[in-house]
Amino acid sequence: MATPPRRPTNPFAAAEAAFKPVKKPAAPVREPSTAPNVRELVSIRIDRAVLDHFQEDGPGWQDRINDALRQWVAAKG
Repeated sequence: MATPPRRPTNPFAAAEAAFKPVKKPAAPVREPSTAPNVRELVSIRIDRAVLDHFQEDGPGWQDRINDALRQWVAAKG
């Protein structure tokens, strides 16, 4: 008894097999920090004018950005 070929002989079936969507693995669940007010290292893109504004007063510009964002969040809530 002849065994069927391993690859599809039908061109349509071959194309379907070649371009079959690949299942993406599920994104890992990110657990929130256990301690409140813990800072996390992130990378964001900020306009140069905004960055210059916060950096013009010298060191601590990241804290000033964080404070401004915290005030904005508090005002929205």
